[in-house]
Amino acid sequence: MDYDAIIIGAGACGLMCAVQAGFLGKKVIVLEKSDKAGAKILISGGGRCNYTNIGATYEQFISANEHFVKSAFKQWTVEDTINFFETYGIYGAEKTLGQLFPDGKNAKDVVEVFTSLCEEMEQQIVCNAEVVSIENEEESYQVKYQINGKTKTLAAPKLVIATGGLPIPKMGATDFALKFARKHQLNIIETAPALVPLTITGKDEDWFAQLSGNSVFCRVSNEDMSFEENILFTHWGLSGPAILQISSYWRRGQEIEIDLLPNENIIELLTVDRQQNGRIHLSTLLNRFYTKKFTDALGKFLPLTKTIADLTKTEMEQLEQTIHHFKVKPAGDKGYDKAEVMRGGIDTNELSSKTLESKKLPGCYFGGECVDVTGWLGGYNFQWAWASGFVIAQNL
Repeated sequence: MDYDAIIIGAGACGLMCAVQAGFLGKKVIVLEKSDKAGAKILISGGGRCNYTNIGATYEQFISANEHFVKSAFKQWTVEDTINFFETYGIYGAEKTLGQLFPDGKNAKDVVEVFTSLCEEMEQQIVCNAEVVSIENEEESYQVKYQINGKTKTLAAPKLVIATGGLPIPKMGATDFALKFARKHQLNIIETAPALVPLTITGKDEDWFAQLSGNSVFCRVSNEDMSFEENILFTHWGLSGPAILQISSYWRRGQEIEIDLLPNENIIELLTVDRQQNGRIHLSTLLNRFYTKKFTDALGKFLPLTKTIADLTKTEMEQLEQTIHHFKVKPAGDKGYDKAEVMRGGIDTNELSSKTLESKKLPGCYFGGECVDVTGWLGGYNFQWAWASGFVIAQNL
């Protein structure tokens, strides 16, 4: 056994784990199914890579055990992420809501940090390596993999599963971690696409489709959570940051509520205008806040051609409901092809929160997206990947 550990998956968690293990003088080998390391990092943020969020705490993560990530985030903080990347020439430029992107650099530079360090420390990354079997024998893990039509076998006392989740199968995403966990009787929290656009079908489909391309700043809520960001109307439903965020909390069959003017009160605005010029049409009032196309579409629900002085009590109630309590019942979501992450995964009760080692499989660790830890949009999932990779490395 030439290696202290075999890491399966050269994504954010696996790469951080390999580098941190190298800093500790541990020798690892990383097996990656696709033809390059960090494939999902490379496409993140449209190739710009939102690599952390300065406001990340355990509160922005969805898990059956909301406290599980606390230990990892104490061991590897946002400050640690920032310092790590700054050491290798990547400085953060803060965008909206605490998101950090590489200043003047991109996702390729982020991946390059890890691949260069691995090369420097002789931590081997083997791409196009498809793992076909893993056996646990006599305190070692025997990993059989295929590369260029040949089957090879490795053995090491420790095993790290960092193969990610199910989103973006065309990038090589598989259910490898989930299958391996099930084989060893580890519980799985039900999985589903998260940070994913929502679809609208049926009688409302055409109304949403006609607004395709329109973006509106809104508050989107369900009974669990609310987010204030833009929503984007599409020819098949709804997307944009606020929709992606709420999708992680949405379940099929549920309604979501949209406040189309979250920082104003439409009735108060109307009352003021009535006193100053009650002869303006309702459409004129709404055009202050929305595109003409969007205002016109609201004509399905509102008497746009009436003057605001002539609106009845019932019509004003309808205006308030439409603008501040717009109800939508999505038919579904766009699936793993369009999802940014997976919700659910390996039950955190199966792992030590301090080390991320499996309780049933000594010497086997799980990190990153395959674990039941799902962050909000905006760099949070990368922070979990870096932290989990670091924690595992300390315990190899």
